[in-house]
Amino acid sequence: MSDQMRLFGDVVGHQRVLELLAREVAAPANAYLFVGAAGVGKATVARRFSALLLCPEAGGHTGECRSCRRVMSAAHPDLIEPDARQGLGVDQARSTIHQASLSPVEAARKVFLFDDAGTMTDQAANALLKTLEEPTATSVFVLVAEFEEQLPTTVASRCRTIHFGRVGEPMLVSALVERGVEEAQARVVAGLAGGRPGLAFSLLHSDAASAFRQQWLAVPSRASSRPGESFRLAAEMLATVEPLLEDAGEELPKDERMRRRGRLALLSAGLELVASWYLDAAAVQLGGPIRNKDVPLAMLTSVTPGDAVTRAERTLDAAVDLEANLRPQLLLADLFADLALD
Repeated sequence: MSDQMRLFGDVVGHQRVLELLAREVAAPANAYLFVGAAGVGKATVARRFSALLLCPEAGGHTGECRSCRRVMSAAHPDLIEPDARQGLGVDQARSTIHQASLSPVEAARKVFLFDDAGTMTDQAANALLKTLEEPTATSVFVLVAEFEEQLPTTVASRCRTIHFGRVGEPMLVSALVERGVEEAQARVVAGLAGGRPGLAFSLLHSDAASAFRQQWLAVPSRASSRPGESFRLAAEMLATVEPLLEDAGEELPKDERMRRRGRLALLSAGLELVASWYLDAAAVQLGGPIRNKDVPLAMLTSVTPGDAVTRAERTLDAAVDLEANLRPQLLLADLFADLALD
């Protein structure tokens, strides 16, 4: 293992991305954009990458040095993290521009970590654009978002985009077992997390995880085209998230930004469970393998394979739309009405 890779030691998956970033430390680009699903681990990697960029030994030490510890605890003077609790507005952008013009305090460079860059307003992006176009030699920007389209093209195009995919379920199960989780529980949690290590770790001690899974797998049989019923079902599904957020404890702090991330990750996981139900419905009728073996086969034959695939696609589209939607209950209600078999 290289010196730089040691700081990524507790990251689950993303091996090729980590190797790429370790090589980048010697001559980093001016700006990076980390994109991937909520809870997949991109924010964790972004902070560790920031630590390597600021480390006087570029990570070439055993354990964490003083610089790395301070980055990990958000206390390094050359790590600038704009407050995005109310969104990234033009004031934060102007403050960042000013700080980018200043010399580093201790390290060879400053690192600007935007771990919720998707909340950046157009005005903030326009203000920041000139700094990205004409960077100082001592500034590196690390932006984290769910997908590139959350940012104006002018900003995204000036970043080196790093894509974070889902982590394979076997790898996630193995990582949980290595951390002392019983294999049976690890399989349930990994299946619910849908390839998101951050979400998996937050669900480890949740008694509500199994109930959450069962409630979302029941959506196809409960969906109704009647507006009142679909709206009530949407409210009920939104409510399934809150017990998991409470059970997550320290993994999802009370900070509203972090809770919003956790909420979106869980809602996406719920919609992926619904989509998996429909994919199982198509598979069981076409002789393929099924994922949710506890769903009665009779229920899976209530929709034709073609309609099942169409409904799975509609559900996954809704999961993508969820991030930008300010009224998730309406989005879910519209989806459930579309999924209704009545």
